[in-house]
Amino acid sequence: MQIQVRSFARIREAIGGDLIVEVPDGAPLARLLAVVGDVSEEAQNALFEENGELKGYVILMRNGKRVRQGDIDALALADGDEIALFPPVAGG
Repeated sequence: MQIQVRSFARIREAIGGDLIVEVPDGAPLARLLAVVGDVSEEAQNALFEENGELKGYVILMRNGKRVRQGDIDALALADGDEIALFPPVAGG
């Protein structure tokens, strides 16, 4: 199945822009993130700690709704889902 991955700011620079990613039917969000991390060393470093855990500051959205990092192993994706990856947001 195909999943649209949108990325922003530093994560977008590391990944190289938006992607369409192929994953097996019913794959969890964690599997998709691993595939995205494999795009480049910069993508891996932007998304994951050295121990392989997703960096705590990465904000995840699925089809416009926030996803808690604790749910990435259990959240099954569906064909056509859109996943957005955001770095920390600051401003004033």
